Amino acid sequence: MTNGFVLGGVSSGVGKTVATLAIVQALEDAGYEVQPAKAGPDFIDPSHHAAIAGRPSRTLDLWLEGEDGLRRNYHRGEGDLCVVEGVMGLYDGDGSSTAMVAEALDLPVVLVVDAKAGMESVAATALGFREYADAVGRDIEVAGIVAQRAHGGRHEEGIRDALPDDLEYFGRIPPNGDLEIPDRHLGLEMGEETTLPRDALREAAGSLEVERLADVAREPPAPDDAVGVAEAVDATVAVASDAAFCFRYPATIERFRERATVVTFSPVAGDPVPDCDGVYLPGGYPELHAPKLGSSDTLGELGRLASEGLPVLGECGGLMAMSRSLTTAEGETSEMAGILPADVTMHDRYQALDHVELKVTDDTLTADAGRTIRGHEFHYSSADVDDDARFAFETVRGDGIDGDHDGLTAYESLGTYVHVHPESGAFDRFLEAISP
Repeated sequence: MTNGFVLGGVSSGVGKTVATLAIVQALEDAGYEVQPAKAGPDFIDPSHHAAIAGRPSRTLDLWLEGEDGLRRNYHRGEGDLCVVEGVMGLYDGDGSSTAMVAEALDLPVVLVVDAKAGMESVAATALGFREYADAVGRDIEVAGIVAQRAHGGRHEEGIRDALPDDLEYFGRIPPNGDLEIPDRHLGLEMGEETTLPRDALREAAGSLEVERLADVAREPPAPDDAVGVAEAVDATVAVASDAAFCFRYPATIERFRERATVVTFSPVAGDPVPDCDGVYLPGGYPELHAPKLGSSDTLGELGRLASEGLPVLGECGGLMAMSRSLTTAEGETSEMAGILPADVTMHDRYQALDHVELKVTDDTLTADAGRTIRGHEFHYSSADVDDDARFAFETVRGDGIDGDHDGLTAYESLGTYVHVHPESGAFDRFLEAISP
């Protein structure tokens, strides 16, 4: 079991990801093996974690996983220290805020504060965040701060001297134009595309109090409900894996590999669909590769196999690829697999962003009728579906596909805008459904 701490921000955009990467680099250089993690349902920040730490980042979300699932997923990590990057501001989010994750894991919080235009006010901000925990009944410890975009000399001294004795100063991230990650819709560019330069990270790491950070970490409690290894199924899952289909939780692939045989293929490269019992199309950026997807034979073959009864499960970007067509925000239309009776259009502004709860109305690949399933949605596209389209889910919380429903079904296949975590049981149900 690994000791850890949480990096919480005072707000979104404060530089948590850069601070996380610099801290991971500093700890690695000091001889620690770091397990990165991310509070909240994110695929992009974890890709940057993995690029620096050399191991997959764990997803920690109370809404998606529940408290025991959260702890199980944490304890599946490796290494000497776990650094958990928070989501938004420390207290923001009703489904699973950074503070809620820190409380469930009983981990201390290191607060990332933007110090570019303040000194004593930085200390006042940190003190306010610590006192607010008591005011709202959150059982969390704000242990100290990392000063983002802080200069050395008088600037740093002013911040350190202003902090109360019981708030640690863990160092600073100096201003550096090389420590900026380009962004686009859905967030930052992926870690595989834009990796921060190691020399810039090491320069920032030199301003951090590495051993103090290591010393503040502690071990979270074990889950109350331990789950053993599930029975293997005689099934092969084909997982789309390339730049268009890159949004998947490490725990999902782990679950597939624990219980079944996993093969991968690239629709962007035009790979043939592998011999398999079911296909998983994760989310990603099919809109950035629509012409290649539309001109390759892969999606056409996938559509034919689905019409013959091969189960296909698509999440968000996967749903888009399963539709008849995809129109980019620039108005260019490409044919997709044609499995689902829908046409998808990209927009300049996001169409949905929330934790989601779905009521299952009909048995489907990921859940039985009568159950509820939790997930997360974040997408810039909308789907225009046929009047006679069939849905497997009613939305209790969230927007889904048409505001009231999600889980578009055709043949033995399912497409949904919602990303789910394996702790929901959805992928176990999928494996059992495709098992011959």
